[in-house]
Amino acid sequence: MTDPWTLNLNEWIAARPELASLQVVLCDINGCFRGKRIPVADAGKAGRGQMRMPLTVAALDIWGRDVEGSPFLMAGDSDGLCRPTGRMPLMVDWLAHPAALLPLWSFTDTGEPNPLDVRHALAAVAARAERMGLRAVVGTEVEFHFVDPEEARPAPPASPGTGRRVMAEGINAIADIDNFEQVLEDIFRAAEAAGISLASAIAEASPGQFEIALNHHDDVLAAADDAALLKHLIRGTARKHGLAATFMAKPYPEASGNGFHVHISLVDEAGRNVFDDGTDQGSALLRHAVAGCLDAMAPMLLVFAPHLNSYRRITPEAHAPCRAEWDYENRFVSLRVPGGPGVARRIEHRLAGADANPYLVIAAILAAALDGIERKLEPPAPGSDGPSLETSWAEAIAAFRESDVPARAFPQPLVDIFADCKAQELARFRAQMTRLEIDSYLEVV
Repeated sequence: MTDPWTLNLNEWIAARPELASLQVVLCDINGCFRGKRIPVADAGKAGRGQMRMPLTVAALDIWGRDVEGSPFLMAGDSDGLCRPTGRMPLMVDWLAHPAALLPLWSFTDTGEPNPLDVRHALAAVAARAERMGLRAVVGTEVEFHFVDPEEARPAPPASPGTGRRVMAEGINAIADIDNFEQVLEDIFRAAEAAGISLASAIAEASPGQFEIALNHHDDVLAAADDAALLKHLIRGTARKHGLAATFMAKPYPEASGNGFHVHISLVDEAGRNVFDDGTDQGSALLRHAVAGCLDAMAPMLLVFAPHLNSYRRITPEAHAPCRAEWDYENRFVSLRVPGGPGVARRIEHRLAGADANPYLVIAAILAAALDGIERKLEPPAPGSDGPSLETSWAEAIAAFRESDVPARAFPQPLVDIFADCKAQELARFRAQMTRLEIDSYLEVV
């Protein structure tokens, strides 16, 4: 007997006879979609969870290479089963032939969660919250740049509205919203069709930069799904309009970078926000959660800043937080407690770059908040100076390896392979000779 979800999938596909193929994908540790293209006729097989892919597909490096020394790889690189996450496909209408993307997550042949799968990592933290009688409510904000796809290096695109290259820093500029109206409208329409609820779009401080805010969701898995799928949708829709979109943390050395801001509150079994005690300061549980997030910030920095380019954003001149600090209504700190009605009392975690993996970021934040609550940690005074987070990628990898904090958020195999993956990527970058290096020394020394 066919289950109701598979019947719904079959109906969804039957209503779209123009579909040429189905992309079945899962999200890897770098936030990249990995998977395969299959005929639409095989959609039922995917819907029944019968697609097979190597377990290690969930943990490839940024270039799609296996992580050397992985126990999973050394044991034979076995396949696992990929099952649907429970949401309908996302239309991929920017290709020459229309396709749809079906999100999956990975399990072993015995039905156990693949410990390398980032979605399972977040699900485990959400289950921990549930055991504490809590549920996270999460909203995200994703910053990105439209760039010129014809340029080898990041460059602002020609404005669709004026035809002239975008040069102005247009924070909150309605003129920029107007000039990019058609691509933004298509992003909002595609998101709505995919069940992704968007709240707003604003122009940001760098040329061609925008931020899209997603509405708050009381299902953390759905919130992470939406953020990951939205990035894919933005890239594809930009392509359809002759643009490229980048989520690099710092595409331009001299301009603002791209952040991924996470708003989080916790509600109890009765649906009450436990951060609200009727005061503007919020409850003791809010302070415990803040303290937990601050405590985890340095050892988990590799999650919030996972790439070489990420560390160009975490500097005092980069319009991004670079200290483990918190305050009320202050956008220059890593943890901001916004104002507004008590029922909406929450923490805004502002440290992560848009290049970070949404599943790992949200899991790290939620785990840290729960740690703070369980341990009844107290934060320093709001607005006080905190320790610097300015560091190098290599130092962040070492801090992640040496701390026990990551293992409180993620399965140990995921902790190990994430650190190994980042070390492998760093080694490759270090092996490259840059043009500047050659030009500086070739005919001089």
